Amino acid sequence: MSDVGQMYQTLDVLCPMHVVLSATGHVTHAGPTVQKLRPDTAMIGRRFLEIFDLKRPRAISTMDQLRDTAGTKLHLQLRDAPQTEVKGILVPGFAPDHSIVNLSFGISVVDAVSDYALSSADFAATDLTVEMLYLVEAKSAAMDASRKLNLRLQGAMIAAEEQAFTDTLTGLKNRRAMDHVLARHIQWDTRFGLMQIDLDWFKAVNDTLGHAAGDHVLQTVARVMVEETRETDTVARVGGDEFVIILPHAKGPDSLLSIGRRIIKRLSRPIPFQGEECKISASIGAAVFEPESGLTVAEILDNADVALYASKHGGRSQQTIYHPDLRAQTHNLAPPVGRADTRTA
Repeated sequence: MSDVGQMYQTLDVLCPMHVVLSATGHVTHAGPTVQKLRPDTAMIGRRFLEIFDLKRPRAISTMDQLRDTAGTKLHLQLRDAPQTEVKGILVPGFAPDHSIVNLSFGISVVDAVSDYALSSADFAATDLTVEMLYLVEAKSAAMDASRKLNLRLQGAMIAAEEQAFTDTLTGLKNRRAMDHVLARHIQWDTRFGLMQIDLDWFKAVNDTLGHAAGDHVLQTVARVMVEETRETDTVARVGGDEFVIILPHAKGPDSLLSIGRRIIKRLSRPIPFQGEECKISASIGAAVFEPESGLTVAEILDNADVALYASKHGGRSQQTIYHPDLRAQTHNLAPPVGRADTRTA
């Protein structure tokens, strides 16, 4: 092997990403890593400036001009796709009029490693690029682990929040969720309907058939209410046999009456349980929140409760829409059997 050949072999080890140029600017030798950038195209014999586009310094088109840049940082880009950007520096070569251009990926090394399937063997052993690649790899692994942990934490938080707002027996929203939804609708200041529903004769089911029958009834009631309302409505169980339905953008009392009639009709049918029949019905009090009313959450709930109180006294299994006259009519009435008076005066 000639001295020049040994020199090139040494360069392949010390700086595997280099090219040697002849006096005419043709590539006479390419380091192993540079050749990996175009594995299907032989670089030897091609003009350097046909392979690389010189971005800076500008206006260089001949080898003489390129040699004049010796010692100056070159900003280059491969002309063919992928058009990887590289940095370089030109120095005189071992033969007369020959030049050596040592190349580096710079900050694009991460993309280059991916694009060309490079490994640590493609860089000089002393090249800090290798250490940087390890750091990038470690950072990527840490970020991936952090992302997975965050997803798990978010899932746990969502599950915890969902559990905090869910009635475990029926799967409906609970009182806490109802309070949250009502406060949000009041804040939005848009019309919505509110229905308070109390089951009639539910205590008798528990007393005669047991709590398992009572639980079955409550689950059936929950299913009926969900089936008779829209996906945008909120159905909540707020007590033992007490339910609330919030209906956004309710058109008015007629729409509430229509929904209430369907619910009452379905809940008036006996509910089978282990060969027995559970007989209940439902009393409903409804109210409409108007944006200009200025009512609070407590006040709209109380209006619906006054209407429910009227339904109970009217004979149960019926629905009443709130109007102010109801307060005077129901104020002096005794509480219906099995229901304490929770109204405000």
